Amino acid sequence: MKIMSTRVEQFQNGCLHREARKNGPDVWVFRWRERSEGGTAVHRKQIIGTVEQYPTNRAAQVAVSRLRVTINKGAQSNTVAALVAHYIENELSERSRKPKAHSTRAAYQVYLERWILPEWGVWKLAGVKAVAVEQWLDGLPMTNGSRAKIRNILSALFTHAMRHEWLDSNPIKLVRQSAKRERVPGVLDADEIRRLLAELKDPFFTMVFLAASTGLRVSELLALKWSDINFDAGEIRLKRGIWHQVPGELKTEASRKPVVLDSGLAAVLIAWREQSPYNQDGDWVFASTERHGKQPYWPEWAMRRHVRGAAVRAGITKRIGWHTFRHSYGTLLKANGEDVKTVQESLRHANSRITLDTYVQAVTPAKREAQHKVVEAIAGGAFPRVPERLGSRLVN
Repeated sequence: MKIMSTRVEQFQNGCLHREARKNGPDVWVFRWRERSEGGTAVHRKQIIGTVEQYPTNRAAQVAVSRLRVTINKGAQSNTVAALVAHYIENELSERSRKPKAHSTRAAYQVYLERWILPEWGVWKLAGVKAVAVEQWLDGLPMTNGSRAKIRNILSALFTHAMRHEWLDSNPIKLVRQSAKRERVPGVLDADEIRRLLAELKDPFFTMVFLAASTGLRVSELLALKWSDINFDAGEIRLKRGIWHQVPGELKTEASRKPVVLDSGLAAVLIAWREQSPYNQDGDWVFASTERHGKQPYWPEWAMRRHVRGAAVRAGITKRIGWHTFRHSYGTLLKANGEDVKTVQESLRHANSRITLDTYVQAVTPAKREAQHKVVEAIAGGAFPRVPERLGSRLVN
């Protein structure tokens, strides 16, 4: 990456060590390096205090923290580009102490390279002000949600600078940016989903049926393996997500909760498994034949080449994406009169109100009945025949 060439060592963490003195107690000495106007490295040092004043290294580190901030404020190359390079190296690398998910790292890099660096890369950190950032965000040709993501990434950058004592404040904390949707997300009703399914063949029929009757995110949907589907217990156990063909852990505890498996939905999955060339426990449920089953289908390709064409043939004019089915599932649950907690748990949202999260639990039978109503509405009772050897194992 181009931005990795910035010399991040010009941000000085410095070196604190203890030195002995012939006369008197040992002292704590802080050393750092600066660049002269000609670019030559100049070594500096300053005595922080004696070991009597600061008995431990930790105490001396606290004393030197303010000096470190002052040194870095004066650095000539104290730019946003240098900060971005240091952030990527320390926070977005797989070697970082708490590595982020692959999808998160990739998304951050896109926002950093496409939007943040071209505008702010050459700016000194001290010159970045809240009002200027607000005005810039207002002018970006994107949705409020995308602007809010950029604002949050900028805030993470400046928090990183504070943590490493290059700055003592984060100006982005004062930036106002709404994440409110500017239009209501498109949803499909049960009749539209039925018409869409009538135009699809497997594996895309099952793919859409599963998405519309569970509300799975596409990263979860395509990361399923047959071993994740427990027909005996009547549930789907989510173990991973996949983004750009890189599997990774699910981000939240709520996302990892099992999804109920209605008997009608199970019948659809069994019918697909019996005809799929990749139907062993360790195979992807939606394994790509072009990749000889080694990876699942690409979501964009499946949507563009199959699902949207089927929508046109079904007379559906709404713009459809994979998240449409998640919104549709939530809307159908609400239309069926399900309580808020059941909808929240069925969609595996983690941000419901504390009272609901702590004191009210939707029992599994309620979630199972809620899903059954949606499956019945979508399929109209026309399910594939369940083989006799499996029919008794499906939980209603």
